[in-house]
Amino acid sequence: MLESIAATRYVTPLREGGSLPGVVEADDLGTYVVKFREAGQGRRVLVAEIIGAELARRLGLRTPDLKLIDLDPQLGVREPDEEVQDLLKASTGRNLAIDFLPGALGFEPLTWLPDPVFASRVVWFDGLIHNVDRSWRNPNLLVWHRDIWLIDHGAALWFHHNWKTADPQRPFDASDHVLAPFATKLDAAAAELSAKITPELLERVTALVPDEWLEGEAGFGSARAVRDAYVDHLLRRAHGPREWLTSGAEPERRGQGRGHGRGPGSVGEFWRGGGR
Repeated sequence: MLESIAATRYVTPLREGGSLPGVVEADDLGTYVVKFREAGQGRRVLVAEIIGAELARRLGLRTPDLKLIDLDPQLGVREPDEEVQDLLKASTGRNLAIDFLPGALGFEPLTWLPDPVFASRVVWFDGLIHNVDRSWRNPNLLVWHRDIWLIDHGAALWFHHNWKTADPQRPFDASDHVLAPFATKLDAAAAELSAKITPELLERVTALVPDEWLEGEAGFGSARAVRDAYVDHLLRRAHGPREWLTSGAEPERRGQGRGHGRGPGSVGEFWRGGGR
């Protein structure tokens, strides 16, 4: 289980994304970016954040530390913004805290030339977890202490919003990825990283997700069953055929068809069709 802390002060909202995360101080004297359980797509975003970030960490990619943070119902009482106040009240209890990196700068490929090995690892990893949110429009990479840190994995594993559509071989179009122009060693990255993905590794990662964020998932009888489904999906994607990583022939984001009849081929198509 991730370390648990308690929120002591809500500092400010971060309005770049639609889920309204906030900067929060905690009783361990740390400062965190907190994603709230009742924001946006709800608890599934927090599940994706934990699985994505903790898997990245175990594959050697830098990502800020995660903790579980408890929100007291009184925390939002004096918040002047009504939207924020409602969100804090609705999210009383356990939420997700992401270590705040002070002084970090947004990634800019025009001023920092990515190493092809690193770029290939990130592109393959994002394909593995179906992460459609590391594009040139929104890189979700930070430069901190001269290293590149991966952030914001809440949009990954998007099939879990409708498990009936889950397909380990769903194509991932890497052409829109911010590091795609530099990812010239994808075969080597795939061989290296897939070898590290074992049932034991995935079980340790999914065990970090609180039961309460998995219970009640439609089609599953228990939190353990949901964890098993994540493990099975990622294992089959990592060790099965690797045709899912494309350069645009079967786009995952542009809604240009369903791809071999395996259900929706893009996030947009998924939502437009109600996940059918």
